[in-house]
Amino acid sequence: MKQFKAESKKLLDLVVNSIYTNREIFLRELISNASDAIDKRKFLSLTDASLDTDFCIELKPDKATRTLTVIDNGIGMSEKELENNLGVIAASGTERFQKENGKEKVEGLIGKFGVGFYSAFMVADKVTVTSRKIGENTAHVWTSDGTSGFEITDGELLSAGTTVVLHLKEDGDENYSVYLDPNHLKTLVKKYSDYIRYPIRMLLPKKAEGVDKGEVYELTDLNSMIPVWKKRKNELGESELDDFYMHTYHDFTPPVLTIQTHIEGAVEYTALLYVPSEPAFDYYTKDYKRGLSLYCNGVLVMDVCAELVPEYLGFVRGVTDTPDLALNISRETLQHDRRLRTIATGLEKKILSELEKVKNNDREKYEKFFGAFGKALKFGAYENYGTNKDKLKDLLLYYSDAKKKLVTLKEYCEGLKEGEAITYACGETIEKITMLPQLEALRADGRDVLFFTEPVDEFIARMLGEYDGHKFENVASGKASGQANTDGHETLLKRIEEKLKGKVTVEATDKLKSYPVCLAAKGEVSLEMERIMSAMGGVVKADRVLQVNLNHPAISALETADDATFTDAVTVLYNEALLAEGYKTEPEFLSALNRIIVSGISSGVRADEKPVVKKKTAAKSSAKSTKKPQNGDSENKTE
Repeated sequence: MKQFKAESKKLLDLVVNSIYTNREIFLRELISNASDAIDKRKFLSLTDASLDTDFCIELKPDKATRTLTVIDNGIGMSEKELENNLGVIAASGTERFQKENGKEKVEGLIGKFGVGFYSAFMVADKVTVTSRKIGENTAHVWTSDGTSGFEITDGELLSAGTTVVLHLKEDGDENYSVYLDPNHLKTLVKKYSDYIRYPIRMLLPKKAEGVDKGEVYELTDLNSMIPVWKKRKNELGESELDDFYMHTYHDFTPPVLTIQTHIEGAVEYTALLYVPSEPAFDYYTKDYKRGLSLYCNGVLVMDVCAELVPEYLGFVRGVTDTPDLALNISRETLQHDRRLRTIATGLEKKILSELEKVKNNDREKYEKFFGAFGKALKFGAYENYGTNKDKLKDLLLYYSDAKKKLVTLKEYCEGLKEGEAITYACGETIEKITMLPQLEALRADGRDVLFFTEPVDEFIARMLGEYDGHKFENVASGKASGQANTDGHETLLKRIEEKLKGKVTVEATDKLKSYPVCLAAKGEVSLEMERIMSAMGGVVKADRVLQVNLNHPAISALETADDATFTDAVTVLYNEALLAEGYKTEPEFLSALNRIIVSGISSGVRADEKPVVKKKTAAKSSAKSTKKPQNGDSENKTE
């Protein structure tokens, strides 16, 4: 019995009990090692045709002996190699093979750290490896229980290759018998090793033709071998890419955009990416897991690798396959080095460039995409202090009041004069924004307004500051037009402000036409920001301003109103402004409104008419009644 070195024993315990958290990946590791061994033999067969053969990997579950066997016809190992590769943990035969034959010449070898084999001890209490090296006549057997040490004895194998026999542990807290179930093994192969380049075979039952002939067994290929993302375009069927997407991601609708890319350079990778037509049902929840499936030479490394796409592109699905990925010793957790970051950066640029192409060449498709995922792009432009705003600003769409359709910032600015502001209005919906009082004057002046319907929109505008030399201005900021002349009305404005003391300041404006008042804000905090902060539990308040249209009859009527009527009228006007901006009205609003209505009905004066001065009418009537009759008119003749 040969002993593991002290450090190897510690590492073996770590591999079995700590590094690998998912026991079922042992099969992936053994199949990957078998694939590596075949790769090495195939490489040598390029110069020695006698080494070429029908390369394959075979699985043999045996319930009677409680063993699972993995067989390959690869390069095999000599007695010394068995001791060096399996007796010293983390001694990688693959790594040595690359050094001996040149890394550039030997491509596609998966294992580099030499510990994947020991994952077998997570499910087996004894492992037997029989191997015969290419060019040798004798086979050797390596046996270990994974604790005390290992033995190497002579053995027999008809041809070159390696046979690994796992004596599975007894069932207890874990169900190890599941690894003897052919259907379960088939599922694991499909999940982790479907794209290994050599056939992975297992005897499976097949119904014989005719009646009462029972079942026959045949070696059946379990893996597809050629990933759809590695196929050439002329090898793909018309709908194969869409079918792959819908089958893999359980979506009944084809994707709105498919992206294929292959990069060679400092880091080599192939990617097949999809933009769904609609968000996943849980996309906007905390439960959604973003990321791409990550493969290394067709071997699944991670089902969902979040590091491959930024959060704002989390809706993108697909796979990335690379031979250059640096893995840690478990292959389960990525070593986040520059190569992974390089791949992620390249994918981000590719996705954004493809979206830009769709926006420019197929606007209808892009608007469909933006309707589904525009919110994600907007948050991407704002998050991390606007780190990505310059990447994303030209992909954002906003509704144009003048054009009645979605436009980009660039398209909007094409209609502006030099130095003219990008004017925008905020609200919950396009319909609600359309009714804002401030838009009347702007429309009359031929000014276009962008509608911001998402809470993040104004924050993006603040983050951008300007676009193409045009600053952003909120129609409710008081900056969209100049203040009106207040000559002769200072007392009225002061009186209104006193009635609304502590709620708003009051100023005259020339931005209103048919509306008497509107609500605005001064300073850095806008009305929209106040609403958003309030919804999030914040206490940030806007510096509110009630802007007054001095030319409106309702304001003119205030000049001669008595104090009670004045108070009710100001209350109604202020709450009208609140309603227009989407705020709740005050409790006293309805009572004041009802008194105003009763007063209006009693006086018979329409709200859009100028007030009638009754005293002058009475004096005129009196003068007529005392006039002496002339030219024979009777004194009691009526006017």
